[in-house]
Amino acid sequence: MDRATTTMSPVPPYDFELTAAFQSRYGLDSMEGGVYSRLLDLGDKLVLATARSVGSINTPQLELRLQGEGLRDDDVERSTRQVEWLLGATQDLLPFYSLAASDPVMAGLVERFYGLHPTHTATLFEALVLGVLGQQIAANVARIIRTLIIEQFGLSAAIDGETYYAFPRPDAIWASSPDVLRMMKLTQRKSEYIHGLAGAALDPATGLNALGDLPDEEVVQRLVSLRGIGKWTAQWALIRGLSRPNALPLGDLALRRVVSRLYFDGQETTDAQVEALARQWEPHRTYATVYLFTALRYGVE
Repeated sequence: MDRATTTMSPVPPYDFELTAAFQSRYGLDSMEGGVYSRLLDLGDKLVLATARSVGSINTPQLELRLQGEGLRDDDVERSTRQVEWLLGATQDLLPFYSLAASDPVMAGLVERFYGLHPTHTATLFEALVLGVLGQQIAANVARIIRTLIIEQFGLSAAIDGETYYAFPRPDAIWASSPDVLRMMKLTQRKSEYIHGLAGAALDPATGLNALGDLPDEEVVQRLVSLRGIGKWTAQWALIRGLSRPNALPLGDLALRRVVSRLYFDGQETTDAQVEALARQWEPHRTYATVYLFTALRYGVE
């Protein structure tokens, strides 16, 4: 087992603890004792990446440790770029912060969660699968199902006596069947949706791998043509899978709830009201959405 150590310098301000904790809620990433970890799938090899902060919010620096078989210099470079992407380390928050200053509520969230960067999935396929898994079920149930799927279909590596898993590749799920996915506690429909997404990811005609070059509206149009993908999931895919700065997941009950609490004195709030309110955050609605969800998680009133 080869090992390498390098450093990353995220764009400040960057709160590593807050950002990595946000990331660990949505996938197979882990954040424990101030150390972030994920098994990276580089295509030709698996690399365990662990990162910890050795800087500050305003002068951020991360120590990145890598472990894998046959590590080369280009593997270190690829791993570093992937962790930067996963942890949103290259994003500039300052334009959003400047915009938020005119909104007292959002300005308060920026002050409370200063340095929180939106985070990402490794691929658009991962974002879509996680989005489908999270549809209309409790977060703890989604987490259980997610773990079952990852351990059933994901590649694994045993490192220092512990087994780590990478997110499943589309071909592993496509080679299975909806009936096998049903054994992962999925409904019949979700089993069919996820199996279909794997096929779409492998089909050049579907163009999943080329969506990053298209404008948001066209990406959403392409995604909602897939079974199981509605506008809510497509908007989250823009945020998590493509790092689009102006996405807004209308239809999200949790988003309506936190907007109601912070902007409408707890009164019932519609998607139309959320959309109208969000105009003041353009072209940075993604950042506003992430800060609102973080406020909900931490119980900000």
